[in-house]
Amino acid sequence: MPKPTIKPKTPKRFQSALLKWFDQHGRHDLPWQQDINPYRVWVSEIMLQQTQVAAVIPYYQRFMESFPTVQALAAASQDQVLAHWSGLGYYARARNLHKCAQTVVNNCGGEFPRDVEALSALSGIGRSTAGAIASISMGLQAPILDGNVKRVLARIHCVEGWPGQTAVAKQMWEIAERYTPAERTGDYTQAMMDLGATLCTRSKPACERCPFENHCIARAQGNPTDYPGRKPKKEKPERQTTLLLIEHDGELYLEQRPASGIWGGLWIPPQLEGDDGGEASAQEWLAAQDLDACELQALPAMRHTFSHFHLDIHPVWISLPSRPTQVAEGAGGWYKLRQLDRPRSGQDLGLPAPIARLVKQLIALRAPLLAPC
Repeated sequence: MPKPTIKPKTPKRFQSALLKWFDQHGRHDLPWQQDINPYRVWVSEIMLQQTQVAAVIPYYQRFMESFPTVQALAAASQDQVLAHWSGLGYYARARNLHKCAQTVVNNCGGEFPRDVEALSALSGIGRSTAGAIASISMGLQAPILDGNVKRVLARIHCVEGWPGQTAVAKQMWEIAERYTPAERTGDYTQAMMDLGATLCTRSKPACERCPFENHCIARAQGNPTDYPGRKPKKEKPERQTTLLLIEHDGELYLEQRPASGIWGGLWIPPQLEGDDGGEASAQEWLAAQDLDACELQALPAMRHTFSHFHLDIHPVWISLPSRPTQVAEGAGGWYKLRQLDRPRSGQDLGLPAPIARLVKQLIALRAPLLAPC
């Protein structure tokens, strides 16, 4: 289809139209827009990666209550940080956040570098996140290119192809750099993210309310949702695991996952990876450990989807008559179910979202026998 003859606005007119829209219609009361500093902006940007604003707000508020400064975050344990991240997903973000805080405190005197390249060198901070920190909290002229901004620019300029491709990304960074102003750069950055999040949405964009309605090539073509191009789709493989919910007297046995990989650093029950045997596998495991169970019951299977595969979880509740000094060969510990369901009660453990749901199921199953915390 030939592109219409309309043209996007010049950089100055683009900036003027966007900022006028932002002043009138943008969001100005989000938690990270208050008391702006590099630390608060950085935490919000990391949390907002692949996560919607509504989901992030309560996590951000709790995080700031517990870790109000980069020094407080650096001094915390990884378990404390992961406990505050439980349920937010993509846990490598939390591990990198913690590592970055320690680097800023130990190597940068507790101050974030006032330079995009130096910011990009820190753990978990890419070029776009560095640009957001630099522009919003430092007033530096630095472009960003997060998912929302990619969508806006790809539609206005009708950029063909998936932004994950090098040539397409290069073209979009050039457009982003051309539009980024030297003044009010922080407002401009927030306005671009706001426009993509509230009007130029992935599906059903509100084009009639957009300040660029008459200067957007994709809008003129009548196919804005075709942009940006989609990532080539691959079928996600399926994996199986049996989770052993080993419980005694209201306490659950958990083991900490290795620092890297799936659920890195989080706490989960022992698992039999690649196994969908459920009760039968649990019986075999008990025999191998020379353990006897008072009760053994398979709980409903659940599917948890990661970015690159589906995990089918087959949980089995195992009630032991006594608490063994060691379970299998893992380094783990026993934790009260009631406290696991209340992560701020003193047990700072990071639990993946499906494990947190299983804890709730187990509490409901055992409620008559569990003493209140």
